[in-house]
This record gives sequence, structure tokens and C-alpha cells, in this order.
Amino acid sequence: MDLFFTDYRGKTIRFSEERIRHIEEHFEMKHFEEHVRETLLHPQTVIQSNRDSEASLYYRYYMGTRIGDKWLCIVVKDDEEPFVLTAYFTAKIKKGEMIWKST
Repeated sequence: MDLFFTDYRGKTIRFSEERIRHIEEHFEMKHFEEHVRETLLHPQTVIQSNRDSEASLYYRYYMGTRIGDKWLCIVVKDDEEPFVLTAYFTAKIKKGEMIWKST
């Protein structure tokens, strides 16, 4: 079953069952849907992807993950019906044009 989340702009973001299964293949990403919801609704920064002009990278920092203190990056494809492409933990934010930053 697909999940639907609201992002910081009030847009509905689809998170397909197929994408959830793919992302959860990585042990550190098991049972992380609530983190996705929080990161989309309350990102600390959002970056325009340098690789895909229709993709935005939503970042929120989490302490004490299964792999240590890391940024959660949610990649959202911003087409007519925005959807989560992938999600992963990373040590640093990628370079790109800043779209939004929390204050």
C-alpha cells in the first residue's frame, strides 16, 4: 500500500510500496516511515539536485541511528504528482542550490 505524506510546502508526496521495499533492503533503513514523514514536513534544508532539475533533496539530521549520527536524505521527484524516489543516510549534505532552510 502506498503512503502519502505532506511536505513543508503543504504538497502531498507519494511514497510507493515498491520504493519502500527497495529502500528497506538496507538494514539501516528498516521501519523508518516516521522519519520520512518528519523529514518531509520539517526538513532542516532542501537542496535542488545537481543531477536532476526535477528532484529535491530533503535533509534532516538524526542522532543515534543504527549507523551513527547522520543526515537523512529524502529524494523527491517534483513532477505533477511528487513522489519519493529514494531515501538514505549520509554524512554530509550534497552541493546544490538551496531551495529552503529552516530558521
